[in-house]
Amino acid sequence: MGLFLANSKAMNSPPGSGKGTQSPMIKDEYCLCHLATGDMLRAAVAAKTPLGVKAKEAMDKGELVSDELVVGIIDEAMKKPSCQKGFILDGFPRTVGQAQMLDEMLEKQGVKIDKVLDFAIDDSILEERITGRWIHPASGRSYHTKFAPPKVPGVDDVTGEPLIQRKDDTAAVLKSRLDAFHKQTEPVIDYYWKKGIVAKLHAAKSPKEVTEEVQKDRTKSCQIDGQSSREEGGKEMWLEVGWEERCRVVLWLKWVPWASSLICAIPWLEVQHVKLLLVDQGQVV
Repeated sequence: MGLFLANSKAMNSPPGSGKGTQSPMIKDEYCLCHLATGDMLRAAVAAKTPLGVKAKEAMDKGELVSDELVVGIIDEAMKKPSCQKGFILDGFPRTVGQAQMLDEMLEKQGVKIDKVLDFAIDDSILEERITGRWIHPASGRSYHTKFAPPKVPGVDDVTGEPLIQRKDDTAAVLKSRLDAFHKQTEPVIDYYWKKGIVAKLHAAKSPKEVTEEVQKDRTKSCQIDGQSSREEGGKEMWLEVGWEERCRVVLWLKWVPWASSLICAIPWLEVQHVKLLLVDQGQVV
């Protein structure tokens, strides 16, 4: 992602780690579109796009949809107006080969993955989460009977529509999915870790605490021209500004060895402020 104005995130995590809970909040907070591979495949098939037709042919034969087709469908989705501010990629890539293919496609567009969110959690915690999970299928909002219950049991908080429980949200299916995750998807996290773009989240915490971790990570780092600077202290000031396409802009001013100051701008959502962090040669001003 490198370009914060064309913000892009990838989310890798085992089932039940809280990714489904955080995705809608991250989407709204940072003015991004949410690209879930399963949803995109179904939409492409329903719309009978050329790639959707090919995907349906594979599914009708009981075959897996090829990585090339999935990357092509992601490519199509990224070109929609709703994704021009950036995107969250949810459920892909699941293998290192897919990650490399995705990077090649993004490079052609002049975009790259800016941040990979790793929802780290022990397997022992996941069964209780999975078996109590309920989903609002239209939006992807996720609830839990114990940890994050809806205001009205069985009903989505926003639309009032009924919630469903997935058929594969069982302990037996979870074990199989976790085995596949550890074998195939954990190496993807290592792949992106070597690029220095992985943020490890403590997913065993409450949804609110995980959200705060996401926000903290976003506010403390920025990238310009391939260089990365991280907040190491300083004085914060908030200045009220107007709206700009429902997003806010966050500015850091920080002394770095190769220049007297560094400014990084990132679009954010629904806050009418500009944040200035002022540091002069290591001294707060």
